[in-house]
Amino acid sequence: MSQHISILGAGLIGSLMGVYLKKRGLDVHIYDKRADWRTQVSNTEGRSINMAISHRGWKALEKAGLKEKVEAHTIPMYGRRIHDEHGTTYFQPYGKQNEAIYSISRNILNSVLLDEAEKAGVEMHFEHKVEHVDVAENKVYFSIPDGKAKAGESSVIIGADGAYSSLRSAMQKQMRFNYRQEYISHGYKELSIPPTTDGAYAMDPNALHIWPRGNFMLIALPNKDKSFTCTLFLPFEDEKVSFDKLRDKQDVEVFFKTYFNDAYQLMPTLLTDFCNNQTSALINIECYPWTVNHCLLIGDAAHAIVPFYGQGMNSGFEDCFILDGLIEKYGTFSWDLVFEKFQKNRKPDTDAICKLAMDNFREMCDRVADPRFLIRKKIEAKLHELFPYEWVPLYSMVTFTDIKYSEAYAVGKLQEAVLDKVMRDPFIAQKWENLDYHAILDNVETSKAV
Repeated sequence: MSQHISILGAGLIGSLMGVYLKKRGLDVHIYDKRADWRTQVSNTEGRSINMAISHRGWKALEKAGLKEKVEAHTIPMYGRRIHDEHGTTYFQPYGKQNEAIYSISRNILNSVLLDEAEKAGVEMHFEHKVEHVDVAENKVYFSIPDGKAKAGESSVIIGADGAYSSLRSAMQKQMRFNYRQEYISHGYKELSIPPTTDGAYAMDPNALHIWPRGNFMLIALPNKDKSFTCTLFLPFEDEKVSFDKLRDKQDVEVFFKTYFNDAYQLMPTLLTDFCNNQTSALINIECYPWTVNHCLLIGDAAHAIVPFYGQGMNSGFEDCFILDGLIEKYGTFSWDLVFEKFQKNRKPDTDAICKLAMDNFREMCDRVADPRFLIRKKIEAKLHELFPYEWVPLYSMVTFTDIKYSEAYAVGKLQEAVLDKVMRDPFIAQKWENLDYHAILDNVETSKAV
């Protein structure tokens, strides 16, 4: 008899997990408080900030048989294109030739995953708001549009319902549940750059564009319709530049002309977008345990992170991949064992990527525009070129491999300490090409041994 599985949340992680579980022959139901945004003309329900798929995400999609369907909607970005305050740009490749991350609209990706989940036989239940989860009895109580209450009992409940998870809220009432959340000082607002009048991209379409300005930044990712989705990351409050100082359209216009003038010239709907699009907060969430009874948290519900390493969605997809591997190994009647192994093995890695995402925020805002940082990146690239297996840059480990995040974090710290010593040379800009790269590598290997 097929087990009834309830997945809370029809977002990216919930819909992919639904595909995986249905392929295991389970009776899968996905519940979401929103209406089905795929049926709306404007298709604007939910956030539409772009996502960047990298190796971990592709690996999870491929195992589910969805890689080709998703790939058709993506655009490769081979590196960062940095815009300075004078309008000059320069390119920083992400990795070796042809290594890229892939831009895709959140709504398009979500729609593809939901369509495939439905084709696989997953039952969808939209406009089902979770009012309460009884984790002891594995029951979920919903309110639905007609004003009635609805209850459902499941063999397993999986919370893929994001940073403000209803399942996690219920689990927090259990004894010895640890929980920590932190809103960072910055928020974000979505803006846009349309195609040119002749229907072309206004900028290089194969790069992630960044306007780093110290304590804030603007980024832009390409879309298939030749537009760019832009995101402004800015402090909510600050003595100099912040959202609370942009009180009217004139403030916004002056701000963009001052700090992002080349982008401003490409944004005819800037003032309308700025006024109409909400300013959203950014949050880190850590909790443990992730499982109580036969209930499990995955994705942002278990480990929400800020978006500055491009790994929030990818790590959530990797959750699905790892969880499915454990189900494949131990079967669909060993949920206690599967869930326990999942949380113990996975928690150190999600803690690590949370730290890395915060570290990368400072790099994107400030350091990418520092000439010494660019020399440092060239040294790293040279080491990777000379010793492709012994020295893999931290960004490449995280983005282009499936090395565990915690291992990448530890190796990255060793590399950072060695490069810090190299960069102390005041003449490094003149001599970096002629360094003793074997000696640099030996320092890392010695540190690993210690």
